[in-house]
Amino acid sequence: GMRIGVAPNFGCGRCEACKLNMANMCADYSAFGIDMDGSHTGFVRVPAAVIAQGNIAVLPENVAWDQAALAEPLSCVLNGQNSVDLKAGESVAVYGAGPMGLLHVALGVARGANPIVVVDTNAERLGKAKEVGATVTVDSSRESVPERVKEATGGRGLDIVFTAVSVAQIAPEALQLLAPFGRLCLFAGLLKGKSEVTLDANLIHYRNLVVTGTSGGCNADYRAAMDLIVSGRVDVRPVISHVVPMSTMGDAYELALAGKGLKIVMRGE
Repeated sequence: GMRIGVAPNFGCGRCEACKLNMANMCADYSAFGIDMDGSHTGFVRVPAAVIAQGNIAVLPENVAWDQAALAEPLSCVLNGQNSVDLKAGESVAVYGAGPMGLLHVALGVARGANPIVVVDTNAERLGKAKEVGATVTVDSSRESVPERVKEATGGRGLDIVFTAVSVAQIAPEALQLLAPFGRLCLFAGLLKGKSEVTLDANLIHYRNLVVTGTSGGCNADYRAAMDLIVSGRVDVRPVISHVVPMSTMGDAYELALAGKGLKIVMRGE
């Protein structure tokens, strides 16, 4: 039969965001796995309206299920990189070498970013970032991030920074790393009640900086992300640390909650 991938967010179909085909920004959205049955079930009913809204991507024979499963997280990363218009030759830093940070690196490599600086405190994850294509890795518990960025960019500063870890005090530091006309994408959300940060408004003013954020991705991002995986332009395999059968779903949660591994893919029997 036909193999398909389903983008999870489904909009109301009536609001401004939905008219722009951006269900991820619909105030009244539904989502598989949130208020509709998701991929923890053996069978999922996909309503006709979801199909009509363009949430379906047909998978070609040559793409493995495990890799196709990462199209949704990659679509969020694609949305983030599009929001700051990442172009070939631009210098980039990514805070956080978890699964999303690594996908930012992989997509940054595909888009020709150089150098790509990755900041984390976990040596194993920084090693993984190198494997995925980071040019410079910085352990922020031992090294000065601004110093290492200065070195990597010949003193100029960065074109773009992505925050891919939920640590509030990263944003003010990230802003200082930017060259004139630089862009900061606040990609990771912060804990409720702990999301207020202080940014130096003069840095933004005098350096002509742009500060933005993205949440999720739209259906076009999902299909574009699937194409990137299918074509091999973005290799998501290094980001998959475990493949766990549905029957031992508890193990997948234990791994995730313990912070062990990266993306954990669950497979039907």
